[in-house]
Amino acid sequence: MRNSQKGILAALCGALALCFLVSAAGTRGADDQTVKLFHTKCAVCHGDDGRGSDVGKSLDVVDLHSPAVQKQTDAQLIDAVTNGKGKMPPNKGRITAAQIKSLVAYVRELGKQK
Repeated sequence: MRNSQKGILAALCGALALCFLVSAAGTRGADDQTVKLFHTKCAVCHGDDGRGSDVGKSLDVVDLHSPAVQKQTDAQLIDAVTNGKGKMPPNKGRITAAQIKSLVAYVRELGKQK
């Protein structure tokens, strides 16, 4: 392999590595933002772990890990977060549709934890 080819190959590898790092950092940032959003908007009732805070348990909130929650479709969960359900107040206008979608994805992750 000639020196010029080695240089081009090294530059391509460097560019790919940089793209990977930027992509991973962006994903981690979004996840961190979603977790922070959950803790500021949802944990008051649902608890930091999604199993219910003392306040939430007094209101009979469902455990977000439960099959009853996890079997719902994303659309059903989005609707519940957006428009409220039972004693849960609506979040429409308080948080964006994209944030609600991220929260639903986070609830799915909670459901995978024991």
